[in-house]
Amino acid sequence: MKILKKLQCWLQRVVIFFFASTILAVVAYRWIPVYFTPLMFIRCYQQASRGEEVRMRHHWVPLSEMSKYMPVAVMASEDQRFMEHHGFDFDAIDKAIKEHQDGKRQRGGSTISQQTAKNVFLWPEASWVRKGLEAYFTVLIELCWSKQRIMEVYLNSIEMGDGIYGAEAVAQWHFATTAAGLTRQQCALIAATLPNPLRFSSKNPSKYMLRRQTWIMRQMKHIDLLPE
Repeated sequence: MKILKKLQCWLQRVVIFFFASTILAVVAYRWIPVYFTPLMFIRCYQQASRGEEVRMRHHWVPLSEMSKYMPVAVMASEDQRFMEHHGFDFDAIDKAIKEHQDGKRQRGGSTISQQTAKNVFLWPEASWVRKGLEAYFTVLIELCWSKQRIMEVYLNSIEMGDGIYGAEAVAQWHFATTAAGLTRQQCALIAATLPNPLRFSSKNPSKYMLRRQTWIMRQMKHIDLLPE
């Protein structure tokens, strides 16, 4: 019985520590820039293990110093109901499930909020454990952060190329400009790479990428600028 009580006490402390530390981290990141993410460290380790030069290009900039078209482009590409939902787009999830059941090409059902939760707090490999934690962190950031803050963190932490993270870094390395100087066309091209930025390049786009860029630009016409 003493062992069971000790185990119960230990588990309670672990649970309390988990909730306290994760809530504190989410609240802190409401104001503190996210300079590093788990994915950045994982990619650096993968590069080093392959004997390659370690590449990590990341420059945090406020949302106000990005092109006004960058949020519109990623909403058009990744999450057109971003301003309407509270972290989960159940219509998109339902469509993704139906397409999977019908054997069609699978679409992503993750919102920008879910992707931000994964990028900042978790690891990339899919599993039920990660999905559960992703949902937990998504709820937290939707409660604690504004939509503008979620978008700011997303656009600074998302992988946008080999060793490239965030809008400022991809603007510098692929377009020789700044995040503020990105054009509408360039923003759409960057957004077109997001399903797989290691396979698709905004610097050397394929014909498929250019077609996807055109589609995203058409969708952008129906999406309002992100409110200040």
